[in-house]
Amino acid sequence: MIIVRSPLRISLGGGGTDLPSYYEENEGFLIAGAINKFVYITMHENFQDEIWVKYSRTEKVRDIRNLEHPIFREAISMLKMGNESFEIQSMADIPAGTGLGSSSSFTTAVLKCLHEYKGELVGTRTLAEEACDIEMNRLREPIGKQDQYIAAYGGIRAMYFRKDGHVDVEPLNMSKETCYNLEDNLILYFTGFERSASQILMEQDVKTKSSDQDMKRNLDMVKQMGLDSKAAFEKGDLREFAEIMKHHWEIKKKRSSQMSNPRIDEWYEYAIKNGALGGKLIGAGGGGFLMFYAEDKVSLRRAMKKTGLREVRFRFENQGTRLVY
Repeated sequence: MIIVRSPLRISLGGGGTDLPSYYEENEGFLIAGAINKFVYITMHENFQDEIWVKYSRTEKVRDIRNLEHPIFREAISMLKMGNESFEIQSMADIPAGTGLGSSSSFTTAVLKCLHEYKGELVGTRTLAEEACDIEMNRLREPIGKQDQYIAAYGGIRAMYFRKDGHVDVEPLNMSKETCYNLEDNLILYFTGFERSASQILMEQDVKTKSSDQDMKRNLDMVKQMGLDSKAAFEKGDLREFAEIMKHHWEIKKKRSSQMSNPRIDEWYEYAIKNGALGGKLIGAGGGGFLMFYAEDKVSLRRAMKKTGLREVRFRFENQGTRLVY
């Protein structure tokens, strides 16, 4: 039995500049943090001369080309394991489609598990690059690279996306006290809206490729806010980060009419009126989790109980995708 886990993530600044349509012309930058919510992949030998894949359903195939789950299919194909017999299955702490990067965490975990089954050592960067290859090239998803890299590396990382596709990954020069205060003052609420990020990201991708100047200006501002957030973290000014996050959300909403909805806007404004210093919707938009920064989380929690939203408590996770057993 092999068990691998991969962390989910929250974006802390610069989200959206990690798509090739932007960074190949302008270079991208963002900050993301892995959290202690995970995707788990388990795997063991199967004596039925078949590949069994279990997720929300079960597939049993002799020919890997008949496997319907796209990530499982492409990962097994990439590592040339289509002629073997094994059972592989997934579980997760948080459902998919909630803006925490679960698809890429899933992909890195599957790849790590398959490499372990083959007895192969795989480096962190290689794991992230293989996950990007599957999602962006083989499956042609209109997504960026932050999720694969933060899942593989873990921690709180600054990522620079170069024009040639290379990603420089660096830890933030942030004090332990600032990190602990950030962790203590961030709060996540599940909106109840699950969505696919593809449609919103496709809209951004198409506009960027067509040289839409409004989209380019929007992403330029978001990148600069990512850099400003980095500076705020490194000097320990979390109130400044909260103000940047608040401004970021206003800019982000202008990218697409699908980014928010009246219900989400109502919850957001209610949180701001009840002690949140800043906040935004995590991920591509349209649903998932609202994240707020509040120095008095007790008061904010008390107020948010009236909305009926479910809080998900978390800590930052320093380890990336790794073998558990």
